[in-house]
Amino acid sequence: MAVNLPPPDPQSLHRVPGVGLGVAMAGIKKPGRKDLLVVRLARGAAVAGVFTKNRFCAAPVLLARRHLANPVCALVVNTGNANAGTGKDGLKRALAVCKAVAEKVQAKPLQILPFSTGVIMEPLPVERIVAGVPAAIADLREDNWLAAAEAIMTTDTVPKAYSRKVRLSGGEAVITGIAKGSGMIHPDMATMLGFVAMDARVSRNNLQAMVKRVSDQSFNCITVDGDTSTNDSFILIASGVGVEASSEEDKKKLEQAVLDVSQRLAQAIIRDGEGATKFVTVTVERGRNEAECRKIAYAIAHSPLVKTAFFASDPNLGRILCAIGYGGIGDLDTGKVDLYIDKVRVARCGGRDMRYREEQGVRAMKKPEFTVRAVLNRGKASATIWTCDFSYDYVKINAEYRS
Repeated sequence: MAVNLPPPDPQSLHRVPGVGLGVAMAGIKKPGRKDLLVVRLARGAAVAGVFTKNRFCAAPVLLARRHLANPVCALVVNTGNANAGTGKDGLKRALAVCKAVAEKVQAKPLQILPFSTGVIMEPLPVERIVAGVPAAIADLREDNWLAAAEAIMTTDTVPKAYSRKVRLSGGEAVITGIAKGSGMIHPDMATMLGFVAMDARVSRNNLQAMVKRVSDQSFNCITVDGDTSTNDSFILIASGVGVEASSEEDKKKLEQAVLDVSQRLAQAIIRDGEGATKFVTVTVERGRNEAECRKIAYAIAHSPLVKTAFFASDPNLGRILCAIGYGGIGDLDTGKVDLYIDKVRVARCGGRDMRYREEQGVRAMKKPEFTVRAVLNRGKASATIWTCDFSYDYVKINAEYRS
């Protein structure tokens, strides 16, 4: 059960002119479920992306990186099979999918971006995907965002989609995005796919710079289990059929709106983390630079001991101090560190706050959402990431993943 994450209301998802989405049931892993998505773009659309840093990156990631150098006409996404750890054969199969889509949208294969998610080291059932492409093409509609979000789910329990509008000097711009992810979630990036589209006109160079900045403040600020996937990709699309973001003020407004959509999608992934019962914000303040603050935040958020304590609402908060201590800051003065759970100060100057009572910690940690705040008192920098707890269900879901 996702933490405070209801399914998206279809009426809240705005269509993005110049972006059509079509869904099909190709039977990739299981019959009778949406598992194939084709996204067709208006001619002249700008597309940018960031991808996993896992050296065993999947075949579709390798192709998508290469194909981004060309004008992109369509995206194709399958769930149920990651096409990762599949070598040269995996590349051939991914390219075959690109060819099938290219034929239907009257483009070249190198103008198609492929994406896959699912089980690693299994051959991609390319025949099923190719057979499903015509149905996905026939289903292309600009108002198909919810179905698209459903079609890219794996162990997700809730589809993830969000939309908003922003007023620019030349008129209104529309931004809508979808994402999937629940486990194997860790920055650089995670087992997640994120697709955010807008109708504004933005150059590809500006879009590439934007997607990097936005990802660093959204999808690269989440962790479920510390595993960096082979397939993660975040794609930003500007269809170009709407208003132009011409002034610097327009560009800032547009980027802030894209960031809002992306952060909501990223947080939705954590709220729907495999087996999650708690959504936890980890903030590290007053560090010397953002990098060291992020190091400490991830040390806390990755610790299985900390995460199981979150699940149990057990204020065994020495585990957090321990994680701060091994977080990679060699000259950290632990005698200056303060620690808070929500507004409750549990540690002061590196030791237990004399006013702290354990029932205060229990009360804070029993809530479905709370904040862990570590204050290093050595500078002015800060960083925030989002994580979840580890429950019994996390083990169960991953033990049974391939069944």
